[in-house]
Amino acid sequence: MKHVKTVMIGMLGLALVAASTVSAGAAEPRPAQPPAKVSASAERHLTNIRQLTFGRQNAEAYFSFSGNKLIFQSTNNWMKDTFAAAMHPSDIPLGCYQMYVMDLGSEKIRMVSTGSGTTTCGYFFPGDRRVLYSSTHLRGPNCPPKPKRDGGAYRWALDDYDLFSVRIDGLDPQRLTNTPGYDAEATVSPNGKSIVWTSMRDGDLDIYAMDLDGTHPRRLTQEIGYDGGAFFSPDSKRIVYRAQHPSNQEELDQYKALLAQNLVEPGRLEIFIMNADGSNKQQVTNNGASNFSPFFHPDGHRVIFASNVETRNAAGRPEFHLYLVTEDGSGQERLTFDGQFNSFPMFSPDGKMLVWVSDRHAKEPGEFNVFLADWVP
Repeated sequence: MKHVKTVMIGMLGLALVAASTVSAGAAEPRPAQPPAKVSASAERHLTNIRQLTFGRQNAEAYFSFSGNKLIFQSTNNWMKDTFAAAMHPSDIPLGCYQMYVMDLGSEKIRMVSTGSGTTTCGYFFPGDRRVLYSSTHLRGPNCPPKPKRDGGAYRWALDDYDLFSVRIDGLDPQRLTNTPGYDAEATVSPNGKSIVWTSMRDGDLDIYAMDLDGTHPRRLTQEIGYDGGAFFSPDSKRIVYRAQHPSNQEELDQYKALLAQNLVEPGRLEIFIMNADGSNKQQVTNNGASNFSPFFHPDGHRVIFASNVETRNAAGRPEFHLYLVTEDGSGQERLTFDGQFNSFPMFSPDGKMLVWVSDRHAKEPGEFNVFLADWVP
């Protein structure tokens, strides 16, 4: 985790991965493909599926603590100062992502970011009166340039993001990080006590935690390589995240060379779990695929995530689908079958709904939208 960068993996907070459409904070266009033919019972855990956004790029939708709102990033241009119907964005798209809040009762949308630079990785604070997101707007009003591909490999730009807290109306901004380089992929613990995020402040891409006001930052990962896309368990005692650690000197040299250019190639990502203080790290997946956007199941012992595990060696661009796996790596189950890209899953606080991003039913190349479904255990 982690664009979504017009886009992100990340952040698009990445997002994503080599040869994919969305980065953890970013996504890039690809040819539209017809929806996969699925039987009515294939996506047996998902019912009453409804599409909440329509057109362009919409990504990283996450529930409020009350479960009645979503924050998400979009290249659709809804009005900034008044609620606008989700079905009627401006005909003029944004150059890169801005941050929006949607009321699930009325499906009205409000921009909460500044409209400058690019944003990624939004999240609610407890009480649903303030939101958290990463933005480059202090570096200038323009969208950051996209990195060039090298030999077809997807490269994700580590733009100079900082974390900001704003009221749900977009006012009263408070800057939470103030170090050079990438600070993004931030989420808040269910107990409302901590923020976890990914930063380059110590020269590598590591996971950090801090208090809600930005104080007492502490580093949780030490391994060389990318660590990010972190989310807390329902009891706030553990953290699930994605990581790519070089396994030999050649990979290490390549990683460091790209990092010096503020780039990373997230072609292989595995899922890990650790305690909230960074101790007792354990690897969940070990399949060599691009596994990302992990989130704990409400039972606290399973993890839902996106992966190209079934198509990583296929010709052309791989498909990404959602999977559920036990924390020890056993009992993996595929959840989505429709579309070519499904990612950024999150369970509602009561565990009754799932929100995620998909290109199912896309009408244009590069389009992906936010979907909501009732969860069937």
